Amino acid sequence: MSGIYIHIPFCKQACHYCDFHFSTSMKKKDEMVLALAKEIVMRKEEFKLLDSAQNDNQIETIYFGGGTPSVLNNDEINFLIDTVYNNYKVAENPEITLEANPDDLSPERILELSKSPINRLSIGIQSFYEADLKMMNRAHNAAEALNCLKEATRYFDNISLDLIYGIPGLTDEMWKKNIETALSFGIPHISSYALTVEPKTALKKLIDTGKIAEPQDEAASNHFIILVDTLEKNGFIHYELSNFGKENYFSKNNSAYWLGKKYIGIGPSAHSYDGEKRGWNVANNSLYIKSIQNEELPLETEILSKSDRYNEYIMTGLRTIWGVSLDRIEAEFGSDYLDYLQKQSQKFLNDDLLFIENNILRPTAKGKFLTDGIASDLFYLNLEE
Repeated sequence: MSGIYIHIPFCKQACHYCDFHFSTSMKKKDEMVLALAKEIVMRKEEFKLLDSAQNDNQIETIYFGGGTPSVLNNDEINFLIDTVYNNYKVAENPEITLEANPDDLSPERILELSKSPINRLSIGIQSFYEADLKMMNRAHNAAEALNCLKEATRYFDNISLDLIYGIPGLTDEMWKKNIETALSFGIPHISSYALTVEPKTALKKLIDTGKIAEPQDEAASNHFIILVDTLEKNGFIHYELSNFGKENYFSKNNSAYWLGKKYIGIGPSAHSYDGEKRGWNVANNSLYIKSIQNEELPLETEILSKSDRYNEYIMTGLRTIWGVSLDRIEAEFGSDYLDYLQKQSQKFLNDDLLFIENNILRPTAKGKFLTDGIASDLFYLNLEE
């Protein structure tokens, strides 16, 4: 077992681009915290089965995601962490991450968190420009972004921040300034994503009604190139398509996902994976709470076929510095899959979008921004199990 992910499904307000599961009503927060703790307890038997089967008996990471986990107070966070410790074997120095928004990180709150088991902050900055934050309907302002980083770096060594590129109106020079501002705080990890327009979001409606310009792929591509170049020159390792870390500061939680390690997802909409099947909780706060109160796990599962597992490995492998091992493809999936992968990847090798070194398939610098599209062309869709 690698880790436990705890989904906190509450936000102060809805960001225009977000399609994650959350509620802006805090009415059920107390009930939710109790339900999360109860699910943690209910699923310890699941962990014991994994433990005996896999001889992998420690929780290495605890990750509070959302939503906005920083809407919980410290007592609530510590209660959930204690519940994990009381019911699972936890590694001696686990990575315990809290996703937080700048408006929740007052100097007093940061000091409190520094005295808690939380040892890694993931701060949702997104932009240091006021206009961008207003366009995205973020709950914080530019001053709060700067102030929280100034204070957080006093108490936390392991900090990640999120930045969004490809925002309409964000010039290359403005984007460079965003990156430089982040670097000025000595942050050792940056996660950066292109602004995407998801269906049924406020952003989609604003674009459709002409109130906001549509993000342009060319601008996002330019921003990505600037991002990679700037961060690599400043000692960051581009270890996953959207993630950059100084040495020894990679996200252990996220790296576990990409390396196919097992994890349990706690909370509404949270996903779990045990190597053979994937599960997901109901994405409804009321139904989730009611099910847990009735001693029922609101969990659906699917057994992953060989093709599913192959496709997932292709997707995650190409996104990371670890790449796709051709030896592993043959050993785990067979020669048919290896032959198919070699055939499908040839055009990308010819176009200098992929390369093979030491029998590892990886994207070139030119191919990195196109990784997801390339991976979809390498998926095995028609193999009967």
